[in-house]
Amino acid sequence: MSDEKSASERYNTDQEMFWQGQFGDEYVGRNTSEDYIQENIVFFKKVFSLIDTPSSVLEFGPNSGMNLRAINALEPEIKLTGVEINEYAAAKLSKSLPSADIHVNSFLEFKSDQSWNFVFCKGVLIHIAPDRLGDAYDALYRHSNAHILVAEYYNITPLEVQYRGHAEKLFKRDFCGEMLDRYPDLKLIDYGFIYHRDPNFDFYDDVTWFLMEKTSGS
Repeated sequence: MSDEKSASERYNTDQEMFWQGQFGDEYVGRNTSEDYIQENIVFFKKVFSLIDTPSSVLEFGPNSGMNLRAINALEPEIKLTGVEINEYAAAKLSKSLPSADIHVNSFLEFKSDQSWNFVFCKGVLIHIAPDRLGDAYDALYRHSNAHILVAEYYNITPLEVQYRGHAEKLFKRDFCGEMLDRYPDLKLIDYGFIYHRDPNFDFYDDVTWFLMEKTSGS
């Protein structure tokens, strides 16, 4: 998982440098919990009930693996791949889920000739530099041959929010709407809202999710 290039050579935006460094390392400790895995099992069980269970999954920004470990617990036969910018998080994920194929790379820079049935990000687009979102959308679209899921903070118009005392590190907007406009063959299958005070399950955050189908299939 190592790369001979330094971080400054590999990554081009302030947001990428932010997440591959100390703040990203500290984030791992705050956001690694067996409770989160159980919450995500509930979430992905709902999502997968809407489509044929994928045989392959690619996640951009898996961090220490709260989503991929949940998917593995739910459907152990799925081939899992992750692209994670933070080396510490990627190492923890590889250790906890050795069957997964983990790449230490940027969402914006990763390119593969392979495609996956289900490509997603959850709480990641909100941290991408707004002027590079097109590259993130292209990565999601290019690497999927069937379904794309984005689960992020939604706002009808673009909005910057200070994030733990840091400016220009968190942005809300209609990510799904922008993708639907960008790629005419994408079809919205379903969407929903995860509420942290759900009486049936104690989710840790509020997130709006959108499930799309790539109707061209390539």
